Amino acid sequence: MVEQSQNSPSENQTQQSHLDQEIVSVESAKAYWHANLRLLGKLLLVWFVVSFGFGILLVDWLDQYSFFGFKLGFWFAQQGAIYVFVGLIFIYAWRIHNIEREFGIDDDDPINPGEEK
Repeated sequence: MVEQSQNSPSENQTQQSHLDQEIVSVESAKAYWHANLRLLGKLLLVWFVVSFGFGILLVDWLDQYSFFGFKLGFWFAQQGAIYVFVGLIFIYAWRIHNIEREFGIDDDDPINPGEEK
C-alpha cells in the first residue's frame, strides 16, 4: 500500500509563496511588455508623422518656410526624417532602460560573486 505524504503547513506556505512569485513575475512581464509596446507605438507614431506627414503629405505647406536656406518640406524629406529617426533610437534606449529598471529586469545590475543570476 502506498502512503500519500501530507505536506506540513510550512511546506504548503513555501509552495504557495513560490506560486505567488511565479504569478507576480508573469504579471510583471506582461506589464513590462505593455509598457514597451506603448513606448514603441508612440515613437513609431512620431516617426510616421515626421517621415510621411512632413516629408510627403505636408511638403507643399512646409515649403513656405525656410530652414538653413532650404525649404522646410524638402529638408524634412531629405534630412530631417533621418535626424528624427536617429533621435528616436536614443530616446528609445533611454526610456527602455528606465522601464527595465522599473520592472526589475535591468541588465546593469552587478552580479554578486558566488551568486548566479
